Amino acid sequence: MCQMLCGDHSIHDSEPVKASASRRELLAAGASALGAVAVSSAPAPAMAAPSPGDLLPEMGDKDRDMPRETGASHRRYLLKGGAVLSMDPSVGNFAQGDVLIEGKKIVAVGAHLHAPGATVIDAAGMIVMPGFVDTHHHQYQTALRSFLSDGLLSNDGLPHGQKNYLDYIHTRITPFYRPKDVFIGELVASLSQLDAGVTTVVDTSQAGHSPEHTDAAIEGLQEAGRRSVFVYSPGVGPRNIFPNDLQRIRSRYFSSTDQLLTLAMGGEVFDAAFRTYWAIARQNGLHIVSHLVGPLGQQTLVEQLASEGLLGPDIEFIHATHLSEASWQAIAASGVTVSIAAPIEMAMRHGMPPIQAALNHGVQPALSVDVECTMTADFFTQMRTVFTLQRALINERAINGETNLPELLTCRDVIRFATVEGARVARLSQKVGSLTPGKEADILLLRADAINVAPLNNVPGAVVTLMERSNVDTVIVAGRIRKWRGALVDVNWPRLRASLEESRDYLLQAAGLQRVLF
Repeated sequence: MCQMLCGDHSIHDSEPVKASASRRELLAAGASALGAVAVSSAPAPAMAAPSPGDLLPEMGDKDRDMPRETGASHRRYLLKGGAVLSMDPSVGNFAQGDVLIEGKKIVAVGAHLHAPGATVIDAAGMIVMPGFVDTHHHQYQTALRSFLSDGLLSNDGLPHGQKNYLDYIHTRITPFYRPKDVFIGELVASLSQLDAGVTTVVDTSQAGHSPEHTDAAIEGLQEAGRRSVFVYSPGVGPRNIFPNDLQRIRSRYFSSTDQLLTLAMGGEVFDAAFRTYWAIARQNGLHIVSHLVGPLGQQTLVEQLASEGLLGPDIEFIHATHLSEASWQAIAASGVTVSIAAPIEMAMRHGMPPIQAALNHGVQPALSVDVECTMTADFFTQMRTVFTLQRALINERAINGETNLPELLTCRDVIRFATVEGARVARLSQKVGSLTPGKEADILLLRADAINVAPLNNVPGAVVTLMERSNVDTVIVAGRIRKWRGALVDVNWPRLRASLEESRDYLLQAAGLQRVLF
């Protein structure tokens, strides 16, 4: 991994993932081998080198105490003295607690743990909690960030629809993606979310124009060293062979269940062949991911699917806006899971985010960021949006005189959506989502002593109502430290940014579009 992210001469704390020659060469052209250095976290993500060997001279004292070889089976370290929010009722929470990690697993959670021989990481002044889980993200589009900030989903014949996602991003730009554009988009999106504390993603990159494009997407996820569910999806053009490449990619990239990457199947309900794709997914034991948007003529589609016996707990529906009452009843009865991308749904005219509709039917939603061409991919934005929107709608009903009202969401509720429910929807509950002994150590240390948070008076409240990316001090994935003391580990941001900008320039030129800076 480090060759891509850091440069040829950087120091790393595990063996790099081997990528294809084209990917190895991608970042070499036009950029010097800079090695990883510690850089301020604003405005770009900060970077730091790990410390299995000699440290780079640019690194300060704060970087010298990072434990070595974290995530290796023989390594034990203790997160000590933080405010521990476990998200597991059987474990509980601790005003001053410890988390013991051995290899990639959580061994113990409690107060004043005795861990002889373990390296101690001082977590005083921090909140220790599970990493966030993003259940729907079109990561290949990272080079198009903010390109469609004012756009809608589609040209629906209503006012304002001329500049829209389906016409500009999906139809006009996406067909021009090269494998290296897919790769750099996947890689930067993953690293950016790691910087913001999102340790798991369900990647719905629909750019499988060829086997090489599909490989590039998977290798971008692999290179980042983050937990990822790759949703195998079609692209466009004569070399799109979806779904016939499934067995090849499965044997090449997903042969083990003991790895960060897992596989799911795209089966979009707007595709005439989706029933075939769903059948293939089920034959191969894969969960199915599909968008479902009522205003696009899908208000009652779930009713039809239920009548055909096609619904089940192996399906994740994204958005689920403007659905019929019978559709929600069918979703609840069948165990279908739901991912809500509230900021995007509100901004792009998908329909009102169905937070209350889901809850009314006993469906616990997960959260997702969707597209960075329109909105940020950090989870503090997701949690705050869901928290304030649901409460605003219920509060307005109370002001208008209603008395038989649903409960207001709490800060703990939306953290649960972002962690426990996210892991469930991603089919990873057995591995992540809570600080439970035996699960893998996907953990955040959030600075509660920072100027925007202190003094700490309520842990869930601080996370949801006060915090943002700058409060993410340390990020751990499967026991391995990926961000340390505010700086990403093993990342050469100048090189990555240059490649991302080159990709942006090529894509816009190929599509006959221009940047509009103001």
